[in-house]
Amino acid sequence: MTTTTLTKDQLALAEVTLDFAEEHLAPNALSWDQDKHFPVDVLRRAADFGLGGVYVHEEHGGSGLTRADGVLIFEVLASGCPSIAGYLSIHNMVAWMIDRYGDDAQRARWLPALCTAEALGSYCLTEPGAGSDAAGLRTRAERDGDAYVLTGVKQFISGAGASDVYIVMARTGEDGPGGISAFVVERDDPGLSFGPNEKKMGWNAQPTRQVLLDGVRVPADRRLGAEGEGFRIAMNGLNGGRLGIAACSLGGAQSALDRSLAYLADREAFGARLLDAQALQFQLADMATELAAARALVRQAAEALDRGDPGAPQLCAMAKRFATDTGYSVADRALQLHGGYGYLSEYGIEKIVRDLRVHQILEGTNEIMRVIVARGLTEAVR
Repeated sequence: MTTTTLTKDQLALAEVTLDFAEEHLAPNALSWDQDKHFPVDVLRRAADFGLGGVYVHEEHGGSGLTRADGVLIFEVLASGCPSIAGYLSIHNMVAWMIDRYGDDAQRARWLPALCTAEALGSYCLTEPGAGSDAAGLRTRAERDGDAYVLTGVKQFISGAGASDVYIVMARTGEDGPGGISAFVVERDDPGLSFGPNEKKMGWNAQPTRQVLLDGVRVPADRRLGAEGEGFRIAMNGLNGGRLGIAACSLGGAQSALDRSLAYLADREAFGARLLDAQALQFQLADMATELAAARALVRQAAEALDRGDPGAPQLCAMAKRFATDTGYSVADRALQLHGGYGYLSEYGIEKIVRDLRVHQILEGTNEIMRVIVARGLTEAVR
């Protein structure tokens, strides 16, 4: 990790986070993956270090940190376990959305427990028939007096079943983005249930389930923002979420690169260390260079989001696309450098490859990231 552009506070933050990742995440990452274990106790330990409400204002129980701080945190966490770091990124997106768009009563109700991870959060946008076309979602919220009744199905929801707080996007009006509103649903609300835990390629240390809403009745004070503002709220949440996942890709890939350096230094072939082979050195050099470029773009996007730059959504999309593609590519090459040992689970490389693959899909596929970037470019010349 390049440290020359970090402040003293950020260096200290990185050091504390790395200590946590090395003590609590890295030693357990393989067993959690194999056992499909969701370590809620470890998430609560992370919250003791302020990682449950990274972006939440301090007066509401959070750490009050910036997006530039956040991408540093999630990169370091992912060096220990990309799956758990990825879930924490999503949990923090939920907490930020309530802090940013909730009223005082909503903040007081949910943020203290989210910031301590006594309550976990999930983000519910995607549906079986509405993935990349998020504005086409069909889950409905019908007004009934002083309440709304929610009916629909959400797909691929990280933390579902274990989480306590669900931000659900539902249609309250006409078709399209203008008819969507955001609601907070709690795990114990009657009519809320969950599908079976999905069998996945990676991210096995966190549950992924359908969220089933069968006439879930929530008071009107569970709505975040005004009616019709849900799509904007969802997209603004995803700007930060994309940076978190991009950073997780960097951390996982950096770990794979570091493991490759150690492996090649230790292994010999034809009477010489593999690390002394120039062809392999060139591969390592390319991997390090690509990660440095991706890291610079992620930090640039984070700083733009912090200062409210109008171009921040496009930069976040660029950073997410480039960092997740780069991270997966670096991890895949690291596996190749390990030869047959890279294919064995005990070396940890194949887990990183599996975990990072989904980063190119979630928080908006990388094809959609290209759409966002291209839209920004073409609108500038109209």
